[in-house]
Amino acid sequence: MTLPVPTLDHVVINARDDMDRAADVYRRLGFTLTERGYHSLGSMNHLAMFGTDYLELIAIPKGATTGRMDLMTFPLGLNGLVFGSEDSAVTYRELAKVGVPVDAPTEFTRPVKVDGKEHDARFRTIRMKAGVVPYGRVYYCHHFTRELVWRDEWRHHANGVVAVVRALIVEPDPASGAKLYADMFGPEAIRDIKGGKSVVIGNSRFDIVTEATLRAEFGDAAPDAEGRKAYMAGLTFRTASVAKAARALQGGGIGGVVQGPGRVIVPAKRALNAVLEFIE
Repeated sequence: MTLPVPTLDHVVINARDDMDRAADVYRRLGFTLTERGYHSLGSMNHLAMFGTDYLELIAIPKGATTGRMDLMTFPLGLNGLVFGSEDSAVTYRELAKVGVPVDAPTEFTRPVKVDGKEHDARFRTIRMKAGVVPYGRVYYCHHFTRELVWRDEWRHHANGVVAVVRALIVEPDPASGAKLYADMFGPEAIRDIKGGKSVVIGNSRFDIVTEATLRAEFGDAAPDAEGRKAYMAGLTFRTASVAKAARALQGGGIGGVVQGPGRVIVPAKRALNAVLEFIE
């Protein structure tokens, strides 16, 4: 038995059916976004590409009645945490072997324009079965055409961001919430932290904490739980310069920013209900 190695592929902000607003907000936050893409499954996206991972804004067209209508069942905000897979068939086989509740792989495409020519980017995803994760979507993504996604011209951002280093998950019982990841990656991937558990994901980590712990760290900048007991709360980005990130936020007219030693925090209400932190 060889469990998958935990690596972060990307994180997903759900814009529901308001992609225009989401793209405007994240551009003003200092991110360079790729052109709007349209998946064969019926959703659309913009990406902010970093070194080895990326941020995805996802939505369905306004007025849509078919396609990825499941996106409308989730609140606005951080909604997806996605692991990398170099071989989705092997990943699926090994996860199923140890009893991780995953659906069979799904393949889809998205047209991408590079140097004036259109190509099809191809992906295969492996998702947790419905109801397994109470706080959003957790899945694996296998890229067949990495050269159409990770391109240097898309990696330069006014806020200096180079990587996602942390995702924050609120769970009333962090130890229970961490069990899925122990099954997926082995117990050595789990660490004890104040107020919860941390899952080591390559150069990143997922912190699973209580709501009290989240609010002790971020105060009023924390997102609106909208009645949820478990939810994805926010992201920490590594930037080449906190000062550069602060300038980009000021230039984008982002209000309520909190700057402290070595970090800048954007309140969730300014970033589609996900608290964002920039550190060096």
